Amino acid sequence: MLANHANLLQFFSSAEEVVGRKKLQKMIYILKKNGVPFGEKYEFHLFGPYSEELSLRVDELSNLGLLQETKEDKSSYIQYRYTMTEEGQQFLTHYDNHFPDYQEAVHLLKEKSSRFLELVSTMLYFEELQQEEVEEKVRTVKKKQNYTDEEMIQAWEFIDSMKKLRQ
Repeated sequence: MLANHANLLQFFSSAEEVVGRKKLQKMIYILKKNGVPFGEKYEFHLFGPYSEELSLRVDELSNLGLLQETKEDKSSYIQYRYTMTEEGQQFLTHYDNHFPDYQEAVHLLKEKSSRFLELVSTMLYFEELQQEEVEEKVRTVKKKQNYTDEEMIQAWEFIDSMKKLRQ
């Protein structure tokens, strides 16, 4: 049980800071699809792949004081910011992590917008389909997002760059 919590803390240690719950969900999902062995299960949801388990674990880490969750009022919505606490860093010293090095992948993910990561994670969710079918599926399930052809191309290039990192 605590191994999954420690794995998430290792992610937060690498990321240093994650801004937004949606972005957090997408970053973990994309890393998982690229071979980082996170244990959280995902289902397709309103904003693409979503893990209730991840949400619960993040809440638990926050309640235990291992993760700092800061709410920021952005007038029309609340944005969440996550950073690991000193207690979280101390906890990690007692955990033997056998995760692959994914620091560069985390850096690439942090640079991207939540909207873009939503597109990439949705494409990865349907990865068993042919590329044209994936794009058609994305345009159907994400119709309101109105993704452009250029965004699709950029997403495919990003997926390829992430795959190259794990080789």
